[in-house]
Amino acid sequence: MMDIIAELAAVQRETGSRPLPNGEAKVVRLRRAYDAKIDDVWDALTSAERLNRWFLPVSGDLRLGGQYQFEGNAGGEVLECEPPARLRVTWFFGERAATDVSEVVVRLAEDGGQTVLDLEHVATVDPERWATYGPGAVGVGWELGLLGLQWELTGVEASMEERMAWGMSAEGRQLATGSSEAWGKALLASGATPEEAATATRNTTEFYVPPEPAE
Repeated sequence: MMDIIAELAAVQRETGSRPLPNGEAKVVRLRRAYDAKIDDVWDALTSAERLNRWFLPVSGDLRLGGQYQFEGNAGGEVLECEPPARLRVTWFFGERAATDVSEVVVRLAEDGGQTVLDLEHVATVDPERWATYGPGAVGVGWELGLLGLQWELTGVEASMEERMAWGMSAEGRQLATGSSEAWGKALLASGATPEEAATATRNTTEFYVPPEPAE
């Protein structure tokens, strides 16, 4: 049985904006600590074999300048790779547009016997989509991914099918709901109105935790 309250408290969440040459970009940032050595966390983030276990199957060249593609998800280019401290990649779906500036930056730092992971996703976002979902559309997904990393680092074995089934379980739905609500609070703290935060929270929760079918 997972301690949902402790799991939600393990993640620090921030959101905001940053100017880019082609417009204003939204920033979604997560931070959490792992009881693992920094080299082990780095390996879990950059090894195709291990990414397949806790995130998604990945193909391509996972080296500086290489192109990668997650199965059924995003792909991009490795822009920076500084073991075991910093990884920066482009992140996009389908054919990359000339205006695509979506990037993911991961920083690792040792803190006592733990490793602190800091993940930042920077992207230009359609204003209507941001008004609908806020940071939760991206934030909840990354948060669930970082839970998978926690399982990998602690030796929890779960197939893709088992992980998806867990996500639809009562426990998984509770975690996703709590994460959505936490991202709504982060949006509010960034300067959004209570109404904007409530709308984004409601829509994000409905996306990740759809109503269960009537029996």
